Amino acid sequence: MTGDRPEGGADAGGAPAGTGRRALTVAVLLGLAGAGLASYAVTRTWAVELTPRAAPLPPTRTTSTGGDLLPWVTALALVALAGAGAVLATRGAVRRLVGVLLTLIGLGIAAGGGYGLVGLSDVDVGPGWPLLCLAGGLLVAAGGASTAAGGHRWPAMGARYDRSTGAARRAAPTRGADGRVGGAGTAAAWDALDRGEDPTVN
Repeated sequence: MTGDRPEGGADAGGAPAGTGRRALTVAVLLGLAGAGLASYAVTRTWAVELTPRAAPLPPTRTTSTGGDLLPWVTALALVALAGAGAVLATRGAVRRLVGVLLTLIGLGIAAGGGYGLVGLSDVDVGPGWPLLCLAGGLLVAAGGASTAAGGHRWPAMGARYDRSTGAARRAAPTRGADGRVGGAGTAAAWDALDRGEDPTVN
């Protein structure tokens, strides 16, 4: 065993290490892209209300963004952005829990976009922005579902550092029963001698 990965280049769940890293990257990118799309879409105009006035005055035009109409969608999109980062920072069962939460958040964002498509009576505004919000929510949900299903098998952010630290410890000078330094630490022992230090002394 080396760090948290078995020998042969597999991650903790037995899958190839490259596969786990790719799956982690895809899930994070899905979350970031979906949250970014939704965050932008809710700042655009979703509805325009025309209020008639006495002739010859033109009707009053009132515009509303997605955030004005559904402020909770904006909040969910921001939480989804943070959740995508949390996928990188967590591991194991905690990462799977983050995936479940992201799935629910993504579905909530998608529901907001769906409401904008079918529940709003707008004037001179097409369905583009609510549709983009719906797509963003589905991307977040897809990334979350992938994380919930297999995130516990993906490498953790600190795994490479842990393996590097373990390799450095194995490369430290070793001492035999006769007090002589050898093995993987021979080069380190010569470096110590060059500095005027005695590597055989504790």
